[in-house]
Amino acid sequence: MDVSKKRRTLLKVIVLGDSGVGKTSLMNQYVYNKFNQQYKATIGADFVTKELQIDDKLVTLQIWDTAGQERFQSLGSAFYRGADCCAIVFDVNILRSFETLNNWREEFLKQADPSDPESFPFIVIGNKIDIDGGNSRMVCCSNLHFFEIFVLDISVGLISKHEYQDMI
Repeated sequence: MDVSKKRRTLLKVIVLGDSGVGKTSLMNQYVYNKFNQQYKATIGADFVTKELQIDDKLVTLQIWDTAGQERFQSLGSAFYRGADCCAIVFDVNILRSFETLNNWREEFLKQADPSDPESFPFIVIGNKIDIDGGNSRMVCCSNLHFFEIFVLDISVGLISKHEYQDMI
């Protein structure tokens, strides 16, 4: 099918989670297929785009990488508004990052104010399974009201291309 005749869709994806859980690394691996072991905290927010072909649709994901530090959380409403879905990342080796998942979800819903908060699509991604026995330290997720949970190792490129596509 001619590209000009394909339906185009723009989807805004917000990536949230505590500082240091790997949001930027996850995004860079997904979009650019590269991993950098150097940690550099995100200041405010940044975004990248990635185009996907899904059936007869050309989908452009506008993926927003947000700072996990509390001092930047007040910027939320400006960045969250108009979001089509939200990915919340936690580090499988840091229980606290898992325990704050619902806080991130609630804060997102408050700031973004989606028209139907009960059906708004969320995805939870457990990151860093390659570090310090992460596989065996995976925490239980039974009380979370999320869309789906993924655990991945982005340092070796084991990132399923379905995490973001499942939200579409």
